[in-house]
Amino acid sequence: MRSPSEFRSGKPSSYPDQSIYAALACAEFGLAFRDLDGGSGLVFSVASPTKTIHFGAGRCAWYPQNNATAATLASDKYFTNRILEDAGVVTLGGEYFFLHDRHRAHRPAGHERDDASEYFRALGGAAFIKPLLGSRGDFAQAIHGEASLDRYLREVSRHYDAILIQPFFCGREYRVFLLDDEIVYAARKYPPVVLGDGVSAIRDLLVAHNAALQARGLSPAAAQHDRSLDTVLAKGKHWEIPGRMNLSAGGTMRIEALGSDAAIAVARKAAQALGLRIAAIDLFTDIEGEQNAIRVIEVNSNPSIRLLEQSGRGDLILKIWRHTFAAMGLL
Repeated sequence: MRSPSEFRSGKPSSYPDQSIYAALACAEFGLAFRDLDGGSGLVFSVASPTKTIHFGAGRCAWYPQNNATAATLASDKYFTNRILEDAGVVTLGGEYFFLHDRHRAHRPAGHERDDASEYFRALGGAAFIKPLLGSRGDFAQAIHGEASLDRYLREVSRHYDAILIQPFFCGREYRVFLLDDEIVYAARKYPPVVLGDGVSAIRDLLVAHNAALQARGLSPAAAQHDRSLDTVLAKGKHWEIPGRMNLSAGGTMRIEALGSDAAIAVARKAAQALGLRIAAIDLFTDIEGEQNAIRVIEVNSNPSIRLLEQSGRGDLILKIWRHTFAAMGLL
């Protein structure tokens, strides 16, 4: 089996990961891969002797075996929470709020921008907030104090129409990737870090980190008004950036067994409740103040699998794409 890196040779750095993996799978399974956009990898087809299907990057789904209704429901974090809670799966809870007046006549009362401030105060003036339909950790931030909330709402409203405000929880964060009921892998999630050079203050290292995020279309790490950020890190010393742990936002994941049958059962139940055949379930275990608690953070119906390439698990990349091709009648 050739590695994904062989299929990257000669491709631009912007070439989508999943296009690379699809090309790898086609070569392995005897299917025809055709780039339909002049080598960008943004639109391509996969064909057997009798059938052709198409894939696209961006907001397009990589996993057509998930039906459109299930995938769309999973993309809305509040809808997902309601469906999971109805199925007996514990989530982080929270409430949604709109940031603009348009379409106000079509929604219930109690979910406007002023209501967000009231709910935030009810949570003690501290919460974790994210866009209702966001992805890749964009604008997923811990917010403390009403002044920080006002700044956050002004900025996020430039990019999104609605947010989800949730109470804080702290625990071990995992991602569980499922094909139907089969656990393909579980991974522990860790926060992003900045690496000291013996000269720069943490505050300055964060500037470079945030510039890299913004170049990839992601919001910067939340600004912190803390004197400790003036500390100069010794060369090679790490400082963890609190908040989001998404791989795309600089976090890391390591394939690691959950070691909990209860957590695996929760992940399966979450995917089943939403009707997803492929899903990545993010969840907390070992939650502070909640003995033996497991809470689902969110459900991803279109998850990245870059971790598998980074971990040298090309075999699992092929397993996932085989499932996709078989479900679409190509194998």
